[in-house]
Amino acid sequence: MKIRGRRECKACGAQWSYYETGAISCPDCGSAHSVGTDEERALHTATAATLDLTPIRTDIDAEPLERLAERASDRAREFTRGYGFVDAGRLRPLDETYLAAMELKHAAAEIGRRIDVSDDEAWYVTELLRADKGARPAPDSVPKSMRAMRGLAYANAVREYRADLRAYLEEHPDRAVTGALERLSTHLKRVRALDGDVPPRESETLVSAARSLGRYLADGEEGELAVAEERLDSLG
Repeated sequence: MKIRGRRECKACGAQWSYYETGAISCPDCGSAHSVGTDEERALHTATAATLDLTPIRTDIDAEPLERLAERASDRAREFTRGYGFVDAGRLRPLDETYLAAMELKHAAAEIGRRIDVSDDEAWYVTELLRADKGARPAPDSVPKSMRAMRGLAYANAVREYRADLRAYLEEHPDRAVTGALERLSTHLKRVRALDGDVPPRESETLVSAARSLGRYLADGEEGELAVAEERLDSLG
């Protein structure tokens, strides 16, 4: 949506940035009556949400994995809900923290449904508890039994990113990228139809293609569009 980022409280006169707080309520007096003061509105889909998994990592030796996974999944779900990539009109990248949080949300929920969890699966989910640091397991280390969780998580993440790319394009039209976005959509539909059950390297390529498209649109680097096309070509 397009909004006026600077706000002023009608009750006490305090001013603040909606872009930083994500709230229309006054941070000083709590009044919900405020007005935007910027002359122009800017496209803004980003949220002020943060992810902190420190308390869960602290309890690794004190709680069973299933309980940790449930807590982690809840936090990751809250963080990713409504997450956006356009900040005050500026296109942001598909960042590692969001990507890892999406994977954690799916993987932890799956672990919570299982009766038996292998050592590899336990290690995998434990590694994802560093998602708030932007850390995620390398493609070759994802257990085969969990690759569908990664595939689906990344397809969903790229789908959300693509939606914001399209919103950004409405403000900054560029026909050169239209074909690549459509091809990206086709691959996303295929992966989602397979419930994410594709090789982790393929999921990684999908993410890389989306990131290159984002860099092209944000910075105008034509080489990034070519890179995105090559990566989409490699997916068949």
